Amino acid sequence: MYQNFAPIVIFILVGLVLAGVPFFLQSIVSPKFNKKGEKLISYECGEVPEGDAWIKFNIRFYVIALVFVIFDVEVIFLYPWAVVFKDLGMVAFVEMMVFLLILVTGFAYVWVKEDLNWVKIRVKYGRGRYAGLAAKVE
Repeated sequence: MYQNFAPIVIFILVGLVLAGVPFFLQSIVSPKFNKKGEKLISYECGEVPEGDAWIKFNIRFYVIALVFVIFDVEVIFLYPWAVVFKDLGMVAFVEMMVFLLILVTGFAYVWVKEDLNWVKIRVKYGRGRYAGLAAKVE
């Protein structure tokens, strides 16, 4: 009766071993003494680190990355459709045109909001050093 659970138990044991072996190897290989100075500096591809790692990034990095990922994933859906286009007929063509219309509408929205521009020239409420860049509010 319990032989049906053997693959599950083996899977759990293998998972525990695969999770535990790196910790065990790390405890053996890592230096036990002299944990100061350059040993504690984060490794950045051979470059000397500059400043603190906990700095604020501009939100435009994330916005452009998200827009790229969204449109990249959506374009991936076009390839399987193109492969079987002749077999699916006119209904699939209309569905894909609706999909592309939604995709182009989203792209136009991002373009109009100027979220693809790396440096935005206008700010809504410019104060201080940004007063000269303020958009004219009507």
